[in-house]
Order: sequence, then structure tokens, then C-alpha cells
Amino acid sequence: MLITGMDATKKKTAIIFIPLGLGIIIFAEIMKISGVYFFQVFFTPVVWSGYIIFLDGINHLWRKRSLIIDDTCNFLWMLPVSIGLWYVFEFYNLFLNNWHYINLPENKTIRYFGYFWSFATIWPGILETYILLTGTKIFDKLRIKPYRLTTRAFWIFVTVGAVFEIVPFVIPTQYWAPTIWTGFVLLLDPINYRLNRPSILGRWEHGTLAPLFRLFTAGLICGFLWEFWNFWAGAKWRYTVPYLPDIYLFEMPIFGFLGFIPFAVEVFTMYVFVGWLFLKLFGIKCINFQLG
Repeated sequence: MLITGMDATKKKTAIIFIPLGLGIIIFAEIMKISGVYFFQVFFTPVVWSGYIIFLDGINHLWRKRSLIIDDTCNFLWMLPVSIGLWYVFEFYNLFLNNWHYINLPENKTIRYFGYFWSFATIWPGILETYILLTGTKIFDKLRIKPYRLTTRAFWIFVTVGAVFEIVPFVIPTQYWAPTIWTGFVLLLDPINYRLNRPSILGRWEHGTLAPLFRLFTAGLICGFLWEFWNFWAGAKWRYTVPYLPDIYLFEMPIFGFLGFIPFAVEVFTMYVFVGWLFLKLFGIKCINFQLG
């Protein structure tokens, strides 16, 4: 009876989450158009919070797998982890200068509140989208010859990934952006595989690349939404991308959208690796993400 009662509570919560998430997005759009200051400044984190809540409700009802309702401990840890991991890319941007922020509040407390709120939505947004895509079974029929990672291949992947992530510090230039968005995949996924953690290589060993292509798709979906909502935001980011810089979609040079494809894989690999670190260092077990 306890399990049944708990399931009923979760179902009711999910039913509330769907209109609540949509309502937050629509209300934010209306308030932004109306010129309300709060929504001018915090438009991006508000709509992304609505998007995550909306998907969480759908994912629970559809798959009984969601971050907030079904994996609450993981979700709560994901928020600060998302902030910390995004600051890795902010650090790289100090050397590459690929994006900058405009129309931010002068008050630093308000500004950093906006930063933290926005950055906290990045990992949940990508991973909730991935969960939704697994429910569609898209790419499930995409099979490939099983591959087992050799020691030689392991070191090649890790070395190339490490070089990709180090070279921007040695020779800073905007042209290194592609290495930033791919290096952590090459570096960390083989390590996750060797640690018996969820990994793309682990799925490849079973002859499927469906999770990889679902992550690619999640990256493109979220990338489109990031840029779409950013275009209308008051406080926003703008890019300095050297590849086809004059052809834009929203605030993003069109070529830059390709970066969202590997970025979603980095979101997964980095989170899995951090989960292993937290397990070993602090005994925290709930930071993890299983591929569907």
C-alpha cells in the first residue's frame, strides 16, 4: 500500500508539473514582452526552469523515469554540479573569448544569482531531454559491430582528449572552440568505461550507438531552445565565433550550433565522472546518470 500511495503521489505531481512548466514559460514570455524588470533580467533561467519541470512531468508519466520526481537526490546534487561544471567552460572562455554577456544587473549579488540559476539548469535541461528521447525509442534500430576498447585505444583517446583541453591554454585563440566541445568526451568516456561507469563506449561494446545519437539530438534541441530564448532575453550572451561569423540564427553564428552536438555528450561524461569522484571522496552515491 505504501508503494501504491507513493506512486499515486508521484503521478499527481507529474500531472501538476506539465501545466505548471508550460505556464511558467508562457507567463515569462508575457511578462518579458510587458517589460517587467524581473523577467527582463531572469528570463533565461525562468523559462528553462519551466522547461525542466514540464519535461519532468512528461517523463514520469511516460517512462516512470524523471529527475525531479523519480530521482530527487540526484537532481538536487545536479544543480550545484551543473553550476560548477559550466564554470569549467567559463574558465576556458577567458582564453578563447567565444562569448560575452550583456545587459547584466550592476549589482553583483543579483548578477551572480542570475548566473548560478541559469547555470544550474544546463545539465538538468540536457538530461531531461535525453530521457524524453529514450521514450521515443529513436535510433534504437541503429546497430553497429560491437567494439571492445583496447588498452592502446584507451590511451589514444585519453591523450587526444587531454591535448584538446590543454592546447587552448598554451596557444589561446578563438579557433580552438571545437577542441573544447569534444575534448572531455575523448578524455572522460574511456575513463568512465574503465571504471565500469555508464559510458558511450560501454554501449558500443554491446553494438548500439543509440544513446550517442540521442545525446546528439538532445544537444541540438536544447541548443536551439537556448538560442531561441536567449534572442528574446534582456540579460543575454553574444558570441564571437570565427567560423562563418556573418551567418546567424538568433544570436548564434550558424556554424556554432554544431558545438551543441558534442556538448551534450560532454554533459553526460562529465557528470558521470564527477559522480564517481563524489562517491570515492565523500561516499555520495546518487550522482549518476544511466543511459537508456
